Amino acid sequence: MAFKDPGTVIEKHAKSKGCSVIKTYCGHGVNSLFHCAPNVPHYAKNKAVGIAKPGMTFTIEPMISLGSYKDKTWPDDWTSVTQDGTRTAQFEHTLLVTEKGVEVLTARLGDSPGGAVELPSKVKADGDGAVKEDEIK
Repeated sequence: MAFKDPGTVIEKHAKSKGCSVIKTYCGHGVNSLFHCAPNVPHYAKNKAVGIAKPGMTFTIEPMISLGSYKDKTWPDDWTSVTQDGTRTAQFEHTLLVTEKGVEVLTARLGDSPGGAVELPSKVKADGDGAVKEDEIK
């Protein structure tokens, strides 16, 4: 998987629901350093470089907006809001690349509060940020 591929899938899904993806923030590697490489953008047509290899751990944590993808940061240097004031939601998952694919380390299980959440079917990306239409629900 190319690190630019998740952005294509995320943005396509967001747009199919009438939403947009805030482009300022991205997923990142998980290591002993805070927010280390690789950067994993959440929007299509991004210029991320690199290929995920077994043993790599990284996050995807898109911020999805009911309106504009443009954001601004409050003076506290932490709070982010959309420029048009529409509601947003942000969530994060941690992924481990294995020899067989990708394991969602933060997936909810049957005994998790609220129960399991069904994972989506496999999605094929071509490494250039494109996804086959017939493989996305």
